[in-house]
Amino acid sequence: MKTALIALIATAALAPFAAQAKADCPAHPKAEWLKESDARAKLEAQGYKIRKFKVDGQCYEIYGFNKEGKKVEIYFDTKTLDIVKAEIE
Repeated sequence: MKTALIALIATAALAPFAAQAKADCPAHPKAEWLKESDARAKLEAQGYKIRKFKVDGQCYEIYGFNKEGKKVEIYFDTKTLDIVKAEIE
């Protein structure tokens, strides 16, 4: 019982941090999204080395490296490819 209570408290305490991890991309109808293959090609043409490309909610998200060779996690608008949130090491 005590362990379950501690786990519940820890989960509640960390919840605000998990919510901050996601990007808040604008919602566009799927018909307006750039095709994933086109988005990936455009980002690679900009110098990104993409290790992982995925859809996260209303965002395209990449993990990889920028043209300077720095490790990145970046969320892009699915229609315009504008950067919504970026974490660069």
